[in-house]
Amino acid sequence: MYDKFSQYAELLVKTGLNLQKGQRLIISCPVECAWFARLCAQAAYGAGCREVVMSWSDDALARLKYLHADSEVFDSFPEWQAAFYNNYAREGAAYLAVAASDPENLTGIEQDRITRAQRSSSAALQDFRRRQIRNDFQWCIGSVPIPSWAKKVFPGEKQEDAMEKLWDAILETVRIDGKNDAVEAWRKHVATLQSRVEKLNALDLESIRFTNSLGTDLLVRLPEDHVWAGGDSVSTNGIRFCPNMPSEEIFTAPLRDGVDGTVYSSKPLALDGNIVDRFSLTVQHGKITGVHAETGEETLKAALSVDEGASFFGEVALVPFDSPISRQNLLYYNTLYDENASCHLAFGEAYPECLKGGGEMSKEELRECGLNDSITHVDFMIGTEDTRIMGKTWDGQDVPVFENGNFVL
Repeated sequence: MYDKFSQYAELLVKTGLNLQKGQRLIISCPVECAWFARLCAQAAYGAGCREVVMSWSDDALARLKYLHADSEVFDSFPEWQAAFYNNYAREGAAYLAVAASDPENLTGIEQDRITRAQRSSSAALQDFRRRQIRNDFQWCIGSVPIPSWAKKVFPGEKQEDAMEKLWDAILETVRIDGKNDAVEAWRKHVATLQSRVEKLNALDLESIRFTNSLGTDLLVRLPEDHVWAGGDSVSTNGIRFCPNMPSEEIFTAPLRDGVDGTVYSSKPLALDGNIVDRFSLTVQHGKITGVHAETGEETLKAALSVDEGASFFGEVALVPFDSPISRQNLLYYNTLYDENASCHLAFGEAYPECLKGGGEMSKEELRECGLNDSITHVDFMIGTEDTRIMGKTWDGQDVPVFENGNFVL
């Protein structure tokens, strides 16, 4: 099993990030996963990394802070921490995030504290986020099981068994089976995604419409110069990398003011240390005007109100219902995985790469072209087994994109 862990670390560093010789690497990681961070550092130095710099997190300390710290703490962000991320981003250091946390770590925390902390950190890290979303440097998100998360995914199992099962599931999503070459398997997978990207871009759609039996009926208009992307991305200095591992999605940016209708969630959403479940959104001229959730409604409303752009959409993504992750029939309570088992939307910021020439545009120019701007970006799942997506071209032709939850292109 150790060999699989090492292979996974190398896959994240060499394929996910495509780390370059002489480049610095920043790793953001929970303290519980320090052993895996060391494997990633070893892989990075083996690839000629200049230096590996760590940024640690801890669920238990985060919860204690939200429970007991002075209220004014959440209205500011440490200057040294902002400088850490912003300066390394300006340098062009690669960034690896090990996303592993308890999905319910902040349950019962005063929501106002969480929202204020998000606003202050987003403002302080604006330069880092802008450079990341523009792909000024390579970045990649992967995950490692921790006990609290594993027990949430496999509640009926002993901790040790839950951890083993979650490890097996995660390694399967990134095509590591101990037999085949995961790098080659990933290369073929990216090529498959790119072939669908090319088909969608060739259609030059004006809009797509989602419908399913949950009640979703949502029209999503697209910017005139939109671009579909998926599989991998290209940094502004021409380096190909895979931002998400795993990834099964093909995505683009919706027209900011061009979304109308009602959309229902198809999976729970782990948001700000809380679970939001069975929710629906009403949308008029791009703006989310109605919110209902059976669980976590206040958490969702808070996330939609962090700034003006949070109540508009920044991403629409297509994932077939029979994707490998969907076929696992697991609820991960982790967006990195759940979004790759289902078509999804994101409220908040749009990715500039979803617009022709978007990487060279200012945020004002992107806004003029119809892309949304926000300090947040939250994906939530909407795909079902009976999802139908009908596209419409600029000359008015109807083009089936999805039938019964899967591509027909």
